[in-house]
Amino acid sequence: MKILSLNVWGGMLHAPLIDYLIKVDADVYCLQEVPRAIGARSDWLTYRDGAVELQQRANLYQDIAAALPAHDGFFAPSMRGELMDGDEACWQEFGLATFIRQDFPVIGQALDFVHQTFSPHGFGSHPRSRNAHAFRLYDYEADRPICIVQCHGLRTENGKGDTPCREAQAEALVALIERLHSSDEALVFCGDLNILPESNTFKTLARLGLADLVTGNGFTDTRTSLYTKPGRYADYMLVNQQVRVAAFTVVESPEVSDHRALLLTLG
Repeated sequence: MKILSLNVWGGMLHAPLIDYLIKVDADVYCLQEVPRAIGARSDWLTYRDGAVELQQRANLYQDIAAALPAHDGFFAPSMRGELMDGDEACWQEFGLATFIRQDFPVIGQALDFVHQTFSPHGFGSHPRSRNAHAFRLYDYEADRPICIVQCHGLRTENGKGDTPCREAQAEALVALIERLHSSDEALVFCGDLNILPESNTFKTLARLGLADLVTGNGFTDTRTSLYTKPGRYADYMLVNQQVRVAAFTVVESPEVSDHRALLLTLG
């Protein structure tokens, strides 16, 4: 089984992103910052947040679903806000997307918010709503279940240090995972967590037996050249002892986002 985690940056690098997702041929794609605007007239929308203005793919979720016909797609929005579709406003949902190859049946799910709740009338101020999505799959070849969980962690305006909100988020993550996961089964947790390697979040997740593969394998950068700010950690992939790791890497090339992809192959 091959598992990929990637913050897709709203599809800003749409063509190379879609090409990479097809070529990597993962069994499970855990994707963050995925937009969906069903009512959009245009393929691209304009997002504004203060001085920041970005072009964002209108319905990236549908684009990826069309590119991965052998996978079942699951979209879990955390918020909805207004973007500009030409000279008109357009509502767009924003959140997590998971694509699972149909060879691996979904035998359980847990979806919930780990900070605030669904924001239907605007993206709101930071830190914005955050959810997490957990899947229990059956791996026929390995003849065992496995639990795979993803989350897009809180973004705060004062950096990636520990805060009460992040402490509460970590506790909510543990509670959500424990709804679905049995301690004797394989567990993978991944995503753009927006925390530092020394964060207390890792101590909380260690209660589930989770250890990080990024820092544990000596990787020091999960951002691409398109991210120019200091601080190169954002994305992590954690596993418990029941996971048999055949290979793990932080993908440097191609650059399809301002985040690097994390790619795990199970033995």
